[in-house]
Amino acid sequence: MRYLSIPFAVLAAGACLSFATPAGATSTPVSAPAAVDGYQVVTLPNANVPNFQRRTVTCPAGKRVIGGGAEAQGNEAILVGSFPTPSGNGWIGLGRQTGNSTVGISVFAICANA
Repeated sequence: MRYLSIPFAVLAAGACLSFATPAGATSTPVSAPAAVDGYQVVTLPNANVPNFQRRTVTCPAGKRVIGGGAEAQGNEAILVGSFPTPSGNGWIGLGRQTGNSTVGISVFAICANA
């Protein structure tokens, strides 16, 4: 097995680099990014459904999904999928539970103005 070695002098030189602000110069703090217009989290509370049944939460009219997630609840629950709807206006969650025909699934969508 071959290993790539970097000479110690190169590492030492890199560690000694520093940047100075010229005398009299001031730094301006970077402002925080603007909030996402119309940001809203929509939740679909936990409900027991048959294994592998999809649960879908949708954004209000005029909004698009920008993120989301799901949770599988139960003693041996497994989250199988968590992904946006094909239309882009909601989120899907599905799961299964070993040794049981149902699983608890909750889903949330992070929405913003379209």
